[in-house]
Amino acid sequence: MMQKLFILLAFIVSINLKAQETAKADLNCYNKWAQKFDERGAEDVADGTYTDVIVTFRSGANADCFQGKAIVKDHKIEIFYIMLDDGTYEQVQRVWKGDIKEITIGNGISKTLITKDNQLINIIWPKKIKPKKAGFKKAPEPTDD
Repeated sequence: MMQKLFILLAFIVSINLKAQETAKADLNCYNKWAQKFDERGAEDVADGTYTDVIVTFRSGANADCFQGKAIVKDHKIEIFYIMLDDGTYEQVQRVWKGDIKEITIGNGISKTLITKDNQLINIIWPKKIKPKKAGFKKAPEPTDD
């Protein structure tokens, strides 16, 4: 009886580990950035022109992340662009679902914009992410001295 219980427990643990590995592998570029910002937080995004943003386009579980540029005024996004291969920028223009009046920024990521065809778009400021906090220093093992 004990042996069957041990086998069942080992099976459950292995399934749980596989599920965790699969969940990590399923993270798309947007989810990876959002997770980092959730863990560390971000500095406020001041007004100005930023040529180091990431523009994300999501549909379902899929995401594409592109280098871009954004202009921020009154702590809101005025206009944003995607960088082309030749280093120039192309303005992102879509037909939005609802009236977009203010694109606010919170914790280093813009609010989600939704297009008429349900594509989700966010702008991310990777240089605004707070530094990783220092971890705990482990104590030394005892010695025979």
